[in-house]
Amino acid sequence: MRVSVELIPRNEADLAVQLDELAELATVDTVNIPDILRFPLRSWDACGAACRRGLRAIPHLRAIDVDPRGPLAFAQGLDRFGLEEVLVVAGDAPADMSKPVYDTTSEALIRRLKRERPGLFVYAALDPYRQGFAAERDYLLRKLDAGADGVFTQPFFDLRLVGVWADLLDGLDTTVFWGATSVTSARSARYWTTRNRAVLPAGFVPTLKHSREVAGELLAFAGDRDDNVYFMPIRVSCRDYLSGLV
Repeated sequence: MRVSVELIPRNEADLAVQLDELAELATVDTVNIPDILRFPLRSWDACGAACRRGLRAIPHLRAIDVDPRGPLAFAQGLDRFGLEEVLVVAGDAPADMSKPVYDTTSEALIRRLKRERPGLFVYAALDPYRQGFAAERDYLLRKLDAGADGVFTQPFFDLRLVGVWADLLDGLDTTVFWGATSVTSARSARYWTTRNRAVLPAGFVPTLKHSREVAGELLAFAGDRDDNVYFMPIRVSCRDYLSGLV
């Protein structure tokens, strides 16, 4: 089982602090890093810094940023740091529309990556909240048909829903990273339910203690299946969220 932590570094100094904390968590062997346009540090550059610390690193690539008729802007970064895995996400348009966006879909980018860089291990995203079970599974199947090698889920808050999706994915013979995150305030809980349409179970409480309990349950679940996990610390340190668990 691989254990990844999703880092959101605002700059190189912030990233260095997070990587120092991860060094204390012996079981964490991977980081995955979103590409957030309002921050100056691109996901592949941040992954390069993690690789220098001996971690495996998976940059997120936003399909909406990729010009279908131009070169792959991130290709040099992948080569420079020897990055062998990427996660393709659709991407949201920037709020101020200050950067160009394209009609490139996740399927199209996955297909292009597998054609132009066949040695790259490409993950697709699974969001259990954006649409019904059948529609999301069919969407994932199209991305797998396009060449995706594995799956990263959105964070789960209820292990019963994880079990449902595990049943839906059984038989697909694909690598899976199940996700969890820290929710430590009512405001954070509202973000997940309103912005991401997440479903929080009865008994859910927005505390670090509860988030750690969910993380521990997910670790045990993934371990039983020989799957992988990733954790997304939000407004808590990696140390406080995961110490004693990983």
